[in-house]
Amino acid sequence: MDSKILEINNLSKSFFTLDGEIEVLKDIDMSLNEGEKIAIVGPSGCGKSTILNLISGLISPSKGNFVLNGDVGYMFQKDNLLEWRTIYKNITIGLEIKKKLDKEQKEKIDELLKKYDLYEFKNSYPSELSGGMRQRVA
Repeated sequence: MDSKILEINNLSKSFFTLDGEIEVLKDIDMSLNEGEKIAIVGPSGCGKSTILNLISGLISPSKGNFVLNGDVGYMFQKDNLLEWRTIYKNITIGLEIKKKLDKEQKEKIDELLKKYDLYEFKNSYPSELSGGMRQRVA
């Protein structure tokens, strides 16, 4: 039996500019069950990124709500890698800041680099990678 991993009810989002209110999403309803896959398609500016930003918690809805059962991963359109840091240093920056970069974490990072075919590039800089490789690093 499928279980709901996402339930969206009457979700709306407006942004305010000097020219007034822009309603980007209005009364969106949907659900997603475990094992299902969906695609969000539409023209530029229709609210695709906005709905993902809402679900990931980066912004709050103007109206409505959603329930997310589980964790969410979100890949930005731009990878935002730091060009002056190696791939390895880009990957470890969060752990460095939290002072949690220990031997165990380094081993996990090496495993992931190998899994995603990036291990041999760990000392390279973002400018030396293809677009797909940059996305995998991010």
